[in-house]
Amino acid sequence: MNETEIKGLLKEYSEILNTLYSAGIVRTYNSPVGDYAEWLVSTKLGLTLQKTDTSGYDAIGNDGKRYQIKGRWMHPGKNARQLTAIRDYDMNPFDYLVVVVFGMDFEVEEAYLIPYEIIGKYFPHNKHLNGIIVTLTNKFISNPQVKHIKEKLM
Repeated sequence: MNETEIKGLLKEYSEILNTLYSAGIVRTYNSPVGDYAEWLVSTKLGLTLQKTDTSGYDAIGNDGKRYQIKGRWMHPGKNARQLTAIRDYDMNPFDYLVVVVFGMDFEVEEAYLIPYEIIGKYFPHNKHLNGIIVTLTNKFISNPQVKHIKEKLM
């Protein structure tokens, strides 16, 4: 791939990201995975997204419940089922964790609604990362309190 092709792809990426931003689908110019997950979950579940600087949760329901939303894009370069750190878990920053796992083509492969209180039973605090690292193990997602919500996001 030559420099002209690389610049062309980056220009196309920039145009796509600007269009997604203007449409309100992504809220930052970071990788669109997390923003897209937040937009999708809030749209499909009828939640209200909070400002991007809100600490501990991303959306709130009509009932006042707080939702932390995490997205994971599974592609050949990154297929681990580990999520980014949940900071300040001991401060009870949310009521539910919603996890959306996207396939390589950004189709929803898996989606889970996870009550706050069970996360700490599976995953210890990681001092080095100052947070809890959730990994979508079969044991964890098989817990009866973990709701599989893929169909709600389709």
